[in-house]
Amino acid sequence: MTRAKPFLKWAGGKGQLLAAINGRFPPQLLQGQIRRYIEPFVGGGAVFFHIANHYPVAEFYLSDINPELILTYRTVQRDVDALIARLVELETDFLSLKTADQEQFYYNIREQFNEQRPTIDYDQFSPAWVQRTAWLIFLNRTGYNGLFRVNSSGGYNVPFGRYQRPKICYPKRLTAVAQILQNVTIRQGSYHQWADCTDEHTFVYFDPPYRPLSATASFNSYSRHPFDDAAQLDLAHFFQQLDGQGARLMLSNSDPKNADPDDDFFDDAYNGYTIERIPATRPINSKGDRRGAINELLITNY
Repeated sequence: MTRAKPFLKWAGGKGQLLAAINGRFPPQLLQGQIRRYIEPFVGGGAVFFHIANHYPVAEFYLSDINPELILTYRTVQRDVDALIARLVELETDFLSLKTADQEQFYYNIREQFNEQRPTIDYDQFSPAWVQRTAWLIFLNRTGYNGLFRVNSSGGYNVPFGRYQRPKICYPKRLTAVAQILQNVTIRQGSYHQWADCTDEHTFVYFDPPYRPLSATASFNSYSRHPFDDAAQLDLAHFFQQLDGQGARLMLSNSDPKNADPDDDFFDDAYNGYTIERIPATRPINSKGDRRGAINELLITNY
């Protein structure tokens, strides 16, 4: 049986850190005492899928500020069969072309994706969601490094990726994801919306846009909303609020000490909590010699 797992490439995805994260889950999750799991920055969803596959949690809540990402999850949830059919068409059409024509095909899809945006109702499901989700998955699978990046006006602007015969449609994986999502609450918006449903039987995993290690290292442009130091500190305050409500909490972020050993930004923001530095690799960088080992932070309140 095919297990549900991430169906999008996503900058900062947690696939490579799953073993480290799994080993640091709260004991209450392992003991079946956690009834509710919340992931407010769902991204590719690696941690969510892992928990859904392996732990007896009754309620799942996912959200993200990125409306395109949430539309995609909700489309898979609502009409995966129509989505798979459209993706098969896109894959067949794309792979039948020569490389130069594939590039033009990519940019035509990207243009249509951007032109469609003002006409989409992001709240009310419609057949247009299927087309838009198929386009997004296509762009994700064939664009440069699997990035999702938008400009200041919200237009998708990732260039063509030049992959050799990329796989665009994974029917069995999408079907498994759709099955997992049937009993999941999915919402677009800020993490603040989950405050009222968080209690001592809740586990919350935060994976926000990482604080950049340098001026050129930011991948926060997955939405038009910047996630600067003020936003990082606001999240730290929210972390403290939920801690006061009895929830078990885990948060990932970059380790500023990779670039500056004296940078105590997160050590100060999460003073009093458990802060661990976990070895990771940098999978996305324009320079290959900078895709090496670094530390990332895992912060917990238990």
